[in-house]
Amino acid sequence: MRIARWAGFVMVLSLLLLTSLSAYAQQKGDFAGLVEIGDGRKMYLECRGSGSPTVILESGYRDSADNWSTPLEPGKNTVFPQVAKFTRVCAYDRPGTARDANHLSRSTQVPMPRIARDVVSDLHALLQTAHVPGPYVFAAHSLGGIFARLYASTYPNEVVGMVLVDALSENVRSGLTPEQWKLYVNFGFTKPTPGLEKYKEIETLDVNASLDQIEKAATVEPLRPIPLFVLTQGQPFDLSPWQPLPADFPGALNKAWHTAQDALAKLAPNARHTVATKSSHYIQVQEPQLVIDAIKQVVEAVRNPSVWMTAPTRN
Repeated sequence: MRIARWAGFVMVLSLLLLTSLSAYAQQKGDFAGLVEIGDGRKMYLECRGSGSPTVILESGYRDSADNWSTPLEPGKNTVFPQVAKFTRVCAYDRPGTARDANHLSRSTQVPMPRIARDVVSDLHALLQTAHVPGPYVFAAHSLGGIFARLYASTYPNEVVGMVLVDALSENVRSGLTPEQWKLYVNFGFTKPTPGLEKYKEIETLDVNASLDQIEKAATVEPLRPIPLFVLTQGQPFDLSPWQPLPADFPGALNKAWHTAQDALAKLAPNARHTVATKSSHYIQVQEPQLVIDAIKQVVEAVRNPSVWMTAPTRN
C-alpha cells in the first residue's frame, strides 16, 4: 500500500514538475506549441529570445503568426528572429488566420464573426495562461493595430510601448464617404481572401462594431504617453484582386489612409513616424529592417526613457 501511494505521489510530482518546466520554457527558452486558454480551447503561441520588455507581434486581418517570420525571398531577414536577438518576442495565431491555403490557423476555431474585444480577451488569457512575462511592447500590423490599442486601453498597466505597422485607424472610416466605406468593408473584411475561398472558418470581424469599440476606448482610456512608432506605407494598396472598382476609390482610400496615419502619430507625445517608401501595406515583409529598427528603438526607450525625449524628424 505504501509503495502504491509513493508511486502515486511520484507520478503527481512528476506531472507538476513537467508543468512547471513547460511554463518556465515559455518564459525563458524557445517555445512553439499549443496553450490551453480555457473552455476547451487552445491557441498557438511561439516565443523566442530573452529580456524585458516582451514584444508581442499582432498580425493583420486573417494573417497568422507566420507573417512575421516568412521571408519575401530566401535569405532575407524577418522580424521575429531578429527581434529575438535583443529581447523576448512572441507571436500567435488568432482563430481563422492563415499563411496560405496549406498553412491554416493552429488555434482552435471559434464561431464567426467576432469583434475586437473578443480578440483582446483571447490574447490576455493566452499571455496569462502561458506565463508570458510583461510588460509588453506591441508591434501590430494593419487591423492588428485596433487590437493592440484596445488591449492597451483595457490593460493599460501591461503595455509600455507600441509600433504600429501601417495600422488601420478608425479615422479611415470617417475619411471616406459612407458609400466608399461600405465598399471597402465589403471587399476588405467581408469577402473571402483570394486563395482562401475554401477556408470556411476564416477570420471574420464586425469591423464597424470593432471601430466603435476603439473610438469609445480612446475616449475613456486613451493611450498613455508611451514610446510610439508609426510606420506608414509609401506605395499605394494593391487593389487588383478586387477590380473593377470606382475610378476615384483608390485615390480616396490612399488619402484617407495617410490622414489617419498622421492621426495615429498624435496618440502619444514624441511619437516617431516614418514612411516606408519602398513598401505597400506589408512593410514587415517588404522592408522588415524598418520594422526591426522601430521595435528596437521602442524597446530601448522602455529600458532607458531618456533616449525618447525628442522625436526625430519624420522621414
